[in-house]
This record gives sequence, structure tokens and C-alpha cells, in this order.
Amino acid sequence: MTRWLDDDEQGAWRTFLAASQLVQEELDRQLQRDSGMPHAYYAVLVKLSEAPDRMLRMSELAAEVNSSQSRLSHAVARLEERGWVRRERCAADKRVSWAVLTDEGFAVLAAAAPGHVEAVRQSFFDLLDPEQLHRLTEICAVLLKRAAP
Repeated sequence: MTRWLDDDEQGAWRTFLAASQLVQEELDRQLQRDSGMPHAYYAVLVKLSEAPDRMLRMSELAAEVNSSQSRLSHAVARLEERGWVRRERCAADKRVSWAVLTDEGFAVLAAAAPGHVEAVRQSFFDLLDPEQLHRLTEICAVLLKRAAP
């Protein structure tokens, strides 16, 4: 039997979807305008910049950015064309590919970060008081817990 959403659940769900989409679109627009890259590429560069030796297995990177391996492979190909990322084969296991953030990619990320952080503040943090931020963090942690391995 289908457990239909009641009015409160329907309102919460639709509000969540609309707010999430709005924030993502605002961040994507800012990065496209100011840095010439979509938010998805920025996320890849960030994850690589935080990794040891600025490199991750492609499969691990896909999981980190919540992407399919085929979608990530396409994004990495575009980033390779720009000279921001390169792929390397694993010497020990030829089935494994590494994504490596280049110095140029790191420089592009460093240049994009201040504007992106300001956009995140304007479209998200500046709109929430400390209690709202705390509650939202708790809610998101609950939602993410079921996705954890």
C-alpha cells in the first residue's frame, strides 16, 4: 500500500527540492560567470586538492563527488582538456586510474575559491541564524547516515 505524503510532508519535500535547486543553480551560475566552470567541475577540483598528493582513484573520486563513474570520466576528460587534471594509470594495478590535480588546476581552484565562498555565504549561510544552521546540519546528518557505507 502506498504511503502518500500528507500536506506537511508534501510542503516540506517541495520546499526542500526548490531550495536545493535554487542554491545549486546560484552557485553554478556564479562559477560559470566568474571562473568559466560548472559547480560539478569545481567539486572535482576541491576533492582532488584535499587528497594526499592531490590525487584520488577515479572510483573513489566518483564516490566523493556523488557521481557515476561514467559522468565523472566525462568531467575529468573536460578538465584534462583544460590542463587542470591529468589521469595516471596505477603501476601496481592496470585496472586502476588516478585523477591528479595539476599545478594549473590548483591555481584555477585557488582563484575561483574566494568568489565561490562569497556566493555560498550569500545564497546560504547569510540567510540562516545559528539555530537554523544547527538544525539543518542535524537533519542533513540523518539523511546522509543512511547513505554511508
